[in-house]
Amino acid sequence: MRRRSVQITLFVLCIVVVFFLTIPRLVDENQNKVVKKPPYTASARALSLHQQLTIADLHADSLLWGRDLLERSSYGHVDIPRLADGNVALQVFSLPTKSPAGLNIESNGDKNDQIFWLAIVDRWPPATWNSLTERALYQARRLHQFARGSRGGFVVIESSADLSSYLERRRLNGKLTAGLLSIEGAHALDGKLENLDVLYRAGYRMMSPSHFFDNDIGGSSAGVRKTGLTDEGREWVRQMEARHMIVDLAHASARTIDDVLAIANRPVVVSHTGVKGTCNNNRNLSDEQIRAVAAKGGLIGIGYWDTATCGTDARAIVKAMRYVSDRVGVEHVALGSDFDGATTAPFDTTGLVEITDAMLEAGYSEQEIRAIMGENVMKFLKENLPEK
Repeated sequence: MRRRSVQITLFVLCIVVVFFLTIPRLVDENQNKVVKKPPYTASARALSLHQQLTIADLHADSLLWGRDLLERSSYGHVDIPRLADGNVALQVFSLPTKSPAGLNIESNGDKNDQIFWLAIVDRWPPATWNSLTERALYQARRLHQFARGSRGGFVVIESSADLSSYLERRRLNGKLTAGLLSIEGAHALDGKLENLDVLYRAGYRMMSPSHFFDNDIGGSSAGVRKTGLTDEGREWVRQMEARHMIVDLAHASARTIDDVLAIANRPVVVSHTGVKGTCNNNRNLSDEQIRAVAAKGGLIGIGYWDTATCGTDARAIVKAMRYVSDRVGVEHVALGSDFDGATTAPFDTTGLVEITDAMLEAGYSEQEIRAIMGENVMKFLKENLPEK
């Protein structure tokens, strides 16, 4: 009987081990697909130009999935070796801290939490199971651990001084890459504005008021009521600006976008979006919003997924870029992939040369391509991050 009990225990343990080793990868592979697998090709002119670019992407959710980002993966969209291969100088790593089931771009409540189950499966610390702030702190620690483990090949940017120093070193070694921490939705504060200081000390430098649901700071474009900024949300904007943290209006409701822009004294970004002019849906920016963000000196990061572009290739991405640049100027356009954001992308981060190629085809000059592919972001961050 005792031997039988031991055998059952060992069998159960094996099942548990197999579960925790296989399920996270299967979920990741299922959620973050590519239309086309690498290697990626482009014209000789695009390949040559691409290697000369300083590329920056305003949004990827790669920290969410538990991958060791120091290791090259054959699935998903981003890791540090693939960033280097794609000639990406800076990747903004954003963390969604809560995500309701049945996500859609029309209407979502906040009554359930898929990330809780992801935290269990990926063995996040127990403190993260019921605290959104702790989830953000855990992932910030992971990104800093990756930086320490990279032996100088990857750094985390927290100030304009950090960025300037890093770019000087990258001129001598083009394989260096960097990350900046961001949060999707101010519900990550757990209802306490004082947690903004906690997250700032952890390295976060960008945050949006909302994600897929309305919260105590402001409304979401995919929320139930799509409210505007609350009184607490107005105070959140003031405190973000006081710390030189960047307000990100991706996912915000139309009322929240209007409310933020009415009181903001500093430029904002829309880190990952499409535009209604090329892909008309509730998630994307109207012409009025494009102009209002630009009037504040802001950046609009064009996403790669089908809801953003109504397409599945680089040409669809560039079509949206062209729409924005024709209305407010090239200086307000950036990359905003939403890589690893439970999206299907045309390519992984090693395939960005396809965007360079499509921009050449669309008639962009090399100077304009340099700006959109990353120089706009670098200039913006140098001017808007904390000095030190």
